[in-house]
Amino acid sequence: MSKKLALIIATYFGLGLSPKAPGTVGSFGTLPLAFILAYYTGIYGIIIAAILIFIIGTMATHELIKDQQEKDPGKVVVDEVVGQLLAFTFVADNLYQNLNTWWIYLLGFIAFRFFDICKMGPVKWFDSKMKNAYGVMLDDVCAGLMGSFTLWMGIKFYAETFIR
Repeated sequence: MSKKLALIIATYFGLGLSPKAPGTVGSFGTLPLAFILAYYTGIYGIIIAAILIFIIGTMATHELIKDQQEKDPGKVVVDEVVGQLLAFTFVADNLYQNLNTWWIYLLGFIAFRFFDICKMGPVKWFDSKMKNAYGVMLDDVCAGLMGSFTLWMGIKFYAETFIR
């Protein structure tokens, strides 16, 4: 993979080049993709896209960081794309062909960013112990799944408590 193509992929078409909060910008920029995948394909599209982007993103990230001291540069946001998509896996049934659940995307964004920024549990382990492209990607996979579980539990609690 060429450095130029790696840069395009790793920065999610340049969103990672934002001068402020590139991870947040990359996550926010993933929401239209998440909506399209969730609305039209449900969980299957989200998971397939996350796997494909993980594979391609790992290759692109490796190409960018192999000659650098910094092993997780802020401009690499393809990991946020994967994590943000995964934040909607456990609630994909609520999103499939449903235009009334826009608020779930907002909460999913917040949940993913919370776990990605706080770096607790497995997110912290991958971030601190694996100093390679897999570590860059896997900490956000964990943050996405933790966010998705939290979102699912919140929706389940809300539905059982307030909508009966």
